[in-house]
Amino acid sequence: MIKLAMLIDDEEVDQRLYKRVMDRSDLIEDVLVFTYADDALAHLKANPDLQVDVVFLDINMPRMNGFEFLEAATAELGEGFAKVVVAMLTTSLSPTDQARANEFDVVKAYIHKPLTKDHVAEVDALVER
Repeated sequence: MIKLAMLIDDEEVDQRLYKRVMDRSDLIEDVLVFTYADDALAHLKANPDLQVDVVFLDINMPRMNGFEFLEAATAELGEGFAKVVVAMLTTSLSPTDQARANEFDVVKAYIHKPLTKDHVAEVDALVER
């Protein structure tokens, strides 16, 4: 079971849908939702003891995209962040985006939207216990 997941997606409709999918999966205890990646990063930096198991991260967002978030989180949060499983969420079919996601060790899943209960189960299996 995933104790704490973080969802970062700038689309409020997607946020509500994915939160409902996560709740109905019975695999996630709690979800923190952020519209902007820079706000999520600030929250992680302000709460260094926060034990986030999974980050469901949209790629295309304003202010700070998913890749910029990964670069900043890896550089600023170091090893603690490296233990987190990141699942990239995207509508992009671009092989370039998938290749770029694979450059980050923390990215363990690349999910084409919409997020489903099966995706949540796949990500849950990736979390270290």
